[in-house]
Amino acid sequence: MKKIGILFGQENTFPQAFVDRINSKGEKGISAEFVNINKVMQAEPLDYAVIVDRISQDVPFYRAALKNAAICGTAVINNPFWWSADEKFFNNALAVKLGVPVPKTVILPSKELPDDTTSQSFRNLAYPLDWKGIFEYIGFPAYMKPFDVGGWKEVYRIENEEDFFDKYNGTKQYVMMLQEEVTFDDYFRCYCIGGKHVRIMQYEPRNPHHLRYEHGKPPASKKILDMVEAYVIKLNQYLGYDFNTVEFAIRDGIPYAIDFCNPAPDADIKSVGVENFEWVVETAANYAIERAKAQKDGMDNLTWGQYVKTGAAGLPLVGKAPKVGKVDVSVGPDIKAPKAIKKASAPKVEKEVKAKKVAKK
Repeated sequence: MKKIGILFGQENTFPQAFVDRINSKGEKGISAEFVNINKVMQAEPLDYAVIVDRISQDVPFYRAALKNAAICGTAVINNPFWWSADEKFFNNALAVKLGVPVPKTVILPSKELPDDTTSQSFRNLAYPLDWKGIFEYIGFPAYMKPFDVGGWKEVYRIENEEDFFDKYNGTKQYVMMLQEEVTFDDYFRCYCIGGKHVRIMQYEPRNPHHLRYEHGKPPASKKILDMVEAYVIKLNQYLGYDFNTVEFAIRDGIPYAIDFCNPAPDADIKSVGVENFEWVVETAANYAIERAKAQKDGMDNLTWGQYVKTGAAGLPLVGKAPKVGKVDVSVGPDIKAPKAIKKASAPKVEKEVKAKKVAKK
């Protein structure tokens, strides 16, 4: 029996639905459950063919356990080695090399010295920095946010130079990015699962969290949706994420990738809505089963992105596009679907919830 496990923290709706969906499919020799860890011994397996990781970004113990499991043949979604190495500033630099539009961005040293360092640890850092050159490059208004923290933590809108220093002085030991503001006409949040399954959702990041998918905007054009689709696939193929979201701000008809390092993206039914939730549950379940069937003991069963593959093979970073196979793209309930993009089927989750209520009666 090959087991698929999900490792999670405070979220509730997605983990249970994911496990229930896999088990409801009745795949021979495959079952799903919540990961249970009672000890982690070096080079000893955790007895899972696949583990979907939703929490190790906040729990270093779990990250170490997942790396150990991967060495023993578990297919971990997402690759814990790459996730440990990746961050948002690198993402932006890679996007530039790939020809994907991104806001102008610079990285800044932490305002306070990191623990166990002194001023001598920064002998190679010019002081003061070339603030004039930085501000001329980025412009104002701008946004400042940590280079490796998600969840809208420590994100600031900067109005001018004085406002920048006032807020930067309070950022403690965070390494921050200063980023050009993209005033957008439309905004998208896109799930990408398996590097080939894409769900495009119109989104309004300025709304309260529970209302961000209730955008009230007119449907997007086919041209923009086609560009968004192409950029989502390219970014995730090069980064190597199995489960990620990519956000785009549309300015003057051009999608700018704003945030695409979200390997444990929000999938709660209360925020994403029933239809988007259904798509994530069904697609993630099918993909996890696919990975379980392909998993082989004693092998590396992780996904490695094109960036790593080209480097290991000594090939140019940007060359012939990788073969993706059949791409599956769907759109959220409020987006007009072009011919190449299909609408999601009626939500199963809603039917399942109703069925459970009837059973209780």
